[in-house]
Amino acid sequence: ADIMNWKTVIYIILLVSLTIVRALPRSYRDIGKNTPLCFYSVLSYEEKNSISQRFSQLQENNFKAIAMIMFAQYVQGSTFGQVVKMAEAVTDLAKRCTDAERDNPNCQKPLDRIFLNTICQEDNLPRFTDCCAKKDPDRNDCFLSLKNSSRGLISPFERPNAEAACKNYSEHHHTLPAHFIYEVSRRHPLLYASTILSVAMHYDKMMKDCCRTAEDSTHNLEECFRRQAPKVVKPIREDGLRQEHTCGILKKFGERTIKALKLVQISQKFPKADFFTVTKLVSDIANMHKDCCRGDMLECMRDREEILHYVCTNPDIISSKIKKCCEKPLLQRSECIVNAENDDKPEDLSPQVREFIEDKGVCERFAQEKDTHLARFLYEYSRRHPEFSAQMLLRIGKGYEDLLDECCKTGSPDNCCSRGEEELKKHIYETESVMKTSCDIYKEKGDYYFQNEYLSSIFKI
Repeated sequence: ADIMNWKTVIYIILLVSLTIVRALPRSYRDIGKNTPLCFYSVLSYEEKNSISQRFSQLQENNFKAIAMIMFAQYVQGSTFGQVVKMAEAVTDLAKRCTDAERDNPNCQKPLDRIFLNTICQEDNLPRFTDCCAKKDPDRNDCFLSLKNSSRGLISPFERPNAEAACKNYSEHHHTLPAHFIYEVSRRHPLLYASTILSVAMHYDKMMKDCCRTAEDSTHNLEECFRRQAPKVVKPIREDGLRQEHTCGILKKFGERTIKALKLVQISQKFPKADFFTVTKLVSDIANMHKDCCRGDMLECMRDREEILHYVCTNPDIISSKIKKCCEKPLLQRSECIVNAENDDKPEDLSPQVREFIEDKGVCERFAQEKDTHLARFLYEYSRRHPEFSAQMLLRIGKGYEDLLDECCKTGSPDNCCSRGEEELKKHIYETESVMKTSCDIYKEKGDYYFQNEYLSSIFKI
C-alpha cells in the first residue's frame, strides 16, 4: 500500500485534538454528547471499547496517527515501513468493522488486543516470539516489559546540515512529519501521545518557515533552525525527564511516596478543594502514573482524560483559576492546569492546625487510621502554606509522624503533644536551613537526582 499523506494527518489531528483521547474512554463519555444514556446503558464493555467505536469517534486520519505512535512505542526496533504497514492494517480493519463486517468477531476485540495481534502477525520481529506465545493479559505485560527508554538503545538524532534538511523537506514533505513521529515515538516509549503530536506540529512549522525562503540569499537558514528548534526539542526533553523522574520515584520509593508528593502539590494548588476531592485526585493521578510508567500508553491516555474531565466538570469545588484552561483544546489543557497559579485560600481558613496537636483524640485516630490521619494533616498544612516547597512539607509531615510515634507511646500524650507546636516551629526552622544549603546541591545536580536523594533521606529507604 502507498504511504499515506501524513502531513494531512498531522494537521487534522491538531485541529480536532479534543477527540483524540476521548475516543479511548472507559465511562459514560464512551458515547457522544448527543447519544441517549439509555442507549449507552445497553452497550457491553466490548462494544464500548471496540475498534469500530474508536474509529467512528477518532475518524480515519486521527486513528492512523495514534496507531503509528502506539506501534512505534511497542516495537522500537521496527522499521518505518513496518510501522506504517501495521498502522494501515488496523485502520483497514477498523473501516471494515465500521461498515460491512460489523458482526465479525475480530471487530469486537479491545483495541489493545488488536494492536498486539497485528504485531504478532508481522514477519521479521523475532524478539517478540515469546511474548506472542502468551495469553492476554500476560502477553500485554510481556510487551510492556520490553519497552526500553534507555538513551543508548537507539542512536541519538543527528542534526543535519540546514540546506540538506530543506532539500529533504522539499522532496519528502508529505512523509517527513510521519518519519518524525516514528523517530520520536520509538526513542520515547513512555512519552505521552499528545506531546508527540504537539511537537510534530512545531516540527512541521519549523521546516515550512525555515525552508520557505531557502532560495533567499539574505535568509540565514542555520539561524532560523537555531531559533525555532527549542520549540521542538524542549517539550520532548522536559516531558521525557518529568516522566522519567516520576517513574523513578514510583519505582524506588513506591506508591505511598508518589501519593504524599501529589497530596502536597494538589493541596497547595487547590486550597479550596475539600479533603475528599483532593484525595480522589491524588489516587487517580497515582493510578495514572502506574499505567504510564508501565508503558501502557492507551490506558495512560484514558486515565489522563478522565482526570481532566473530572477537574473541568467540577471547577466550583476545585479551583476558580482553571476555567480558562478547561476551555482550551485537550492538547493544551493539562499543561495549562499544571502552570495555573494557585487558587486563593478560603477566607475562613485558620492560620494554624492546632487540632492536630491539642485534640485529645489525636493518638486514637493515629492508631486506628494512621495514613488517613497523616494525609489529613499534610492536606491541611499544605493548603495553608503555598510558599513552602513540596520537599519541605514532606519533611514537616515526617516530623509530625515522628512526634506522634513518640508521644502516643507515653503515659501522658497530652503533655507531650502540647510541645508539638514548638517542635514543629523548630522543625520548620531547621528545614529552612537545610533547604537553603540544599539549593547549592540542587543547582549542581539538577532536579531528578536531587529529589531522589532528598526523598531517600526523608523516608529512610
